[in-house]
Amino acid sequence: MGLDNVAVHWPRTDRFYEPVAPAEFVDFGRAADAPGVAAPTAALADHIAKTGSVRATAYTELVDLLLGLTGVLYATDAAAEDEDPVIDPDGCAWIAGGLERFVEGHRAYGDRVTFASVSEVMRAAVAAGRLADQQMRWLEQRLAALRDDSGNDPHWSFARTELAVLSGFYRRCADRGFAVFADYQPDRRRQP
Repeated sequence: MGLDNVAVHWPRTDRFYEPVAPAEFVDFGRAADAPGVAAPTAALADHIAKTGSVRATAYTELVDLLLGLTGVLYATDAAAEDEDPVIDPDGCAWIAGGLERFVEGHRAYGDRVTFASVSEVMRAAVAAGRLADQQMRWLEQRLAALRDDSGNDPHWSFARTELAVLSGFYRRCADRGFAVFADYQPDRRRQP
């Protein structure tokens, strides 16, 4: 199964969304070619530069946790109201902002992003906010729900720079007035 987030022109024309030309993202290729860049960061940046899209499946749980909703990158709310799974430019700005704040908040924890480090960053953010006790209970419930039946943490491992590139994709869409179409392929292996 796979989820792609594809940059599209907003609003749609006729019945379809027109994909954005990858040339709008060609500068992401520089991040892929930078010396010393982590391999996952380079792979993501290169894919964005060549396709104008993100293979979003690996990021869905993390983004949902960071933004406090479910199905964010699947555009589930948009699907219910618009009949199309699309994240509009304002939604892209919201996703980018959440990721940008997280990337900055994770700086003190190093470049490797794990479930444990995400938990610590979020606990620190919640503790500093209003209604800290209530939000901490909510956060602990969300974290517990992501653990398996044995209580083991998800095996997340991202480079912080990879998440910075991911946020850059949504920021670019927001800044240029693009939307993101959530293209879900039930079984990617069967695709030609």
